[in-house]
Amino acid sequence: MLRAELEGARQAPTHVSLGSIVEAFEIASPVEAIEPYGRGLINDTFRIAAGGKRYVLQRINGAVFPDPLRIMSNIRALDRAARQQPDLGFRVPALIATRGGEAGLRASDGGVWRLMTLIEDAVGLPGIEDPEQAREVGKLLGRFHTLLQSLSAEALSVTLPGFHDTPAYVARFLSVLERIEGARNDSEVETCVRFALDRQALATRLADARDHGEIPVRIIHGDPKLDNILFDRDSRRALALIDLDTLQPGLILHDIGDCLRSCCNRSGESADGRNRVAFDLAVAEPILHAYAEQTRDWLSAEEIALIPEAIRLMPFELGLRFLTDHLEGDCYFKVAEPGENLRKAGIQCALVTDIEGKAEDIRAMVNRCFHAP
Repeated sequence: MLRAELEGARQAPTHVSLGSIVEAFEIASPVEAIEPYGRGLINDTFRIAAGGKRYVLQRINGAVFPDPLRIMSNIRALDRAARQQPDLGFRVPALIATRGGEAGLRASDGGVWRLMTLIEDAVGLPGIEDPEQAREVGKLLGRFHTLLQSLSAEALSVTLPGFHDTPAYVARFLSVLERIEGARNDSEVETCVRFALDRQALATRLADARDHGEIPVRIIHGDPKLDNILFDRDSRRALALIDLDTLQPGLILHDIGDCLRSCCNRSGESADGRNRVAFDLAVAEPILHAYAEQTRDWLSAEEIALIPEAIRLMPFELGLRFLTDHLEGDCYFKVAEPGENLRKAGIQCALVTDIEGKAEDIRAMVNRCFHAP
């Protein structure tokens, strides 16, 4: 798709048209407030107040998701599973049907919208501040994955084909690099390009294990970063994983690696300099220990053995995607300024480097978490 088309898909509608979209859903009137919400890089998201209640309205980016209605179908399947296992204490934002009884609204411009309940008294955290918060993250992800074991991989649709297909990301990167003349003339680009080329073999580790039948395909969240975890405002207990667009069949190791990548880089994805980027083992261990308590009864030995590889792979994959998007003109991830995706790519490269330097410590940590008496 051309960049102009992608940019057009991102342009938010006017406030007036937003009001008419909200009123197409089965909620009480009047619509009292509409305001931008969250920091998502893909969808347009708004917080709605109507009839004394609050909701989250999203336009699903059709340039990214080929069949947005599949997403709503998957969320409904998750909601049913959560209601059947209330002891897990996992909260799923409820989908609000349209006045015509549909799970989502296809607007006149072709855009697909969904409305969901807002989980009240819940907040996101900018970073993990103490071991108890880290344990809450691990416990939540473990409960979520345990809940998903009641769903077969065939029960949910693929919402984003090729997601976490690291070999395909490498192939696309190589293709882009070959066709964009002068792409490597910039020294910062060249540093990231050389880093990616030197680690191409990393891209196939998990895919090969899957293809050889060593690890199973399960249902996963797809993007369990810290921004997508909600905590109780008062107790700071982890309540829910949101942003369920990539709930689909996949490798659970991608979820584990991505969660740790996000939570354990204290400087975040937009750090001022690479020298501040580090994988914090003091955050990683309580997350992984709490996760193991929830999952060690069903997670396979082969999956556990590959967790260190997943921890290294996920920042590599994300950095590769940031770099490729920069080379293509920032067509996928939203950016506030030119060069932002390149800077983010460099941060992920620095994180991979730090993880590589801590490889023995990471392997020992995984062993303690899953095999300690």
